[in-house]
Amino acid sequence: MSTPVPAAVDVPTGLPACVPTPEPGDPRLARLSLNQATVRPSTLVQAVDGCLRAGVPAIGLWREHVADLGLDKAAALVRRSGLRVTSYCRAGFLTGHDPAPALDDNRRAIDEAAALGAPVLVMVVGGLPEGDRDLPGARARVTDALAVLAPYAAERGVRLGLEPLHPMFCADRAVLSTLDQALDLAEEFPAEAVGVTVDTYHVWWDPQVQAQIARAGAGGRIALFQVCDWILPLPADALLGRGMVGDGHIDVRSLRESVEAAGHTGDIEVEIFNADIWAADIDDVIATTARRHTEHVL
Repeated sequence: MSTPVPAAVDVPTGLPACVPTPEPGDPRLARLSLNQATVRPSTLVQAVDGCLRAGVPAIGLWREHVADLGLDKAAALVRRSGLRVTSYCRAGFLTGHDPAPALDDNRRAIDEAAALGAPVLVMVVGGLPEGDRDLPGARARVTDALAVLAPYAAERGVRLGLEPLHPMFCADRAVLSTLDQALDLAEEFPAEAVGVTVDTYHVWWDPQVQAQIARAGAGGRIALFQVCDWILPLPADALLGRGMVGDGHIDVRSLRESVEAAGHTGDIEVEIFNADIWAADIDDVIATTARRHTEHVL
C-alpha cells in the first residue's frame, strides 16, 4: 500500500495550501524572482540552489550575502546557475551631512552590481540624520548625490532604482515616501540612468498610486516591481511586518495589472522581511512563494 503524500502547507501560516505547487518549467513561473531578503538566513549558494530546485528563474541579490561569499565567486555562481539577476539590494543612505562616505560606498555598490550583471541597484535614499529635522534639506542632499552617482552608474550599465518607502520609515530610512516624490527626483536624470522601484508594501496605501504608476510607465521609469503583503498586527520592528502575498490587505494583482498596463512586463520580485518566514525551511518558503504567485499575483 502506497504511503499518502502529505498535503503542501503554506509558510508561515501552517495552513494547507489552496493550490498545487507549480512544477519547474511551469510557464506561470517564468517571471518570478526571489529576492534574497525573503530567505535571508540562507547563504547565496543555498538561495541559488533553492531557486533551481523549485524552477524559479530569477533572483534579487543582497550585498551582505554577496560579501559573505566574495564578489568574484558570487558572480561566477550566478552565471553558472543560469538565473537572471533582477536587482542588487541595496545602496543609498545619501542624507548625511558629509557626502563623501556615502558616495564612496554607493560607487562600490554600483561596481558590484555591474560585476554581478544586475540591471538595477535599489536605492533606499536614507532618513534624517540624528537630531536633524530639516526634511527638505535631506531631500536636497539626495538630489546632489544622485547628480554624482547617476552618470557613474550609467557608464557601467547599472540603473538606479529609487524606492519610495512607506511614510512610517521617513525618519530613519527614506525621505522619499511616495512614487510622486520619487518620480519628481528621477525625472531630473535620464530614464536609462534613474528609475523607480515599485514595491507593493510601500505604495499600496497611496490614493495616487495608479496615476503615478501610469506616469512612471509613460516616462519609462519603472526599473523594478517588487511584491509582498501588508499584515497586521505590525510587529515591534515594523520593518518585519511584511507577509506572503495573500496573507494581508494588499490587492497585489491589481497593482501588477497597473504596472503591466504602464508597459513594464519584466520580472516580479518577491521581497519579504518576516521573522517567521526566515525561521522556516527554505524549500517550503519558495514553494509557498510560487503558489501565492499563481494564486494572488498572476
